[in-house]
Amino acid sequence: MSTTNICNHIAIIMDGNGRWAKKRGMPRTFGHKKGAENVVKITRSMKESGVKYLTLYAFSTENWQRSKDEVDALMQLLNEYLDKELKEIMENNVRIVFIGERYMLSDDIQKKMHFLEAESAKNSDLTLCIALSYGSRQEILSAVKNIARKVQNNQISIEDISQDTFSDELYTKDIPDPDILIRTSGEQRISNYLLWQIAYTELFFTDTLWPDFGKDELLDIIKKFTSRERRYGKN
Repeated sequence: MSTTNICNHIAIIMDGNGRWAKKRGMPRTFGHKKGAENVVKITRSMKESGVKYLTLYAFSTENWQRSKDEVDALMQLLNEYLDKELKEIMENNVRIVFIGERYMLSDDIQKKMHFLEAESAKNSDLTLCIALSYGSRQEILSAVKNIARKVQNNQISIEDISQDTFSDELYTKDIPDPDILIRTSGEQRISNYLLWQIAYTELFFTDTLWPDFGKDELLDIIKKFTSRERRYGKN
């Protein structure tokens, strides 16, 4: 047990874009745009802080149930982000990966996601993992089915199944579990996000709406994390 923790991976539920816009008498889509701009700022801050992995909850499987107009606007915003961020990603030596149900996205968006992943694959300063069309229950269910198929095909035995083999079937296979989970906007829910991966993650909830969440608050959370005692159930 250590009271000087090293923060390697931060996961964020970026909540509050719509409320940020509403407070200013603007459409929700404007809030999403400001939220996307903040992704770039926070990613830079993470890199400067020495964090090696950043996982952002950008769009959940449940978000598909929002109004068609809002979903269309979010997909357009995503398209624009994927088009213009390659230069920033490469200049800052950031590797980008996407997790989630890709088949639910348009072919055009899927191609751009694949291109960004391939182009940035060798970058090593920071891994930016974007959870897009993502739901943790679906991820876990998919892992269970994959393991069941392997048992059925005699590739592994039931006795071979462990926490490690299960983790290897998740979308986050090559990404360490988060040290910190931050949710902005004052809500205190996990919302079907990284349910397996956050078993021993330190949770931080802030009333700050995502577009207003900045470097100072991020550094304050990291500072608090370093002084927490992480027992991992040992006492």
